[in-house]
Amino acid sequence: MINGGHVILYSRDAEADRAFFRDVLGYPHVDAGGGWLIFKTPPGELAVHPADGPPAHEFYLMCDDLAETMAELSERGVEFSEPPSDRGWGLLTSIELPGGGRLGLYEPRHPVAHSLPDGR
Repeated sequence: MINGGHVILYSRDAEADRAFFRDVLGYPHVDAGGGWLIFKTPPGELAVHPADGPPAHEFYLMCDDLAETMAELSERGVEFSEPPSDRGWGLLTSIELPGGGRLGLYEPRHPVAHSLPDGR
């Protein structure tokens, strides 16, 4: 049956963003050929939110301690799009990707599903 998910980030500079995930975040990866890297991501979750406009998709990284994670990433040269904000459900910021995109980073304050056992 289904054994995983595949997230795609579209980028204006895919090489720079691939280097970011490989070198800055240190994500393990495989080369699918010709330098086309596919990364192993941390455990994930899927949420479905209502939309007033056209359907859209977003990808966020999660952490246990936002301030600590931001400090560690800052030491590696990562820039943030915005200061942390408390959204009630968690503390949120955004990472500036080298290709010009943004990637959400948050410390959840809600129950998390990524550690639940498999099963139905």
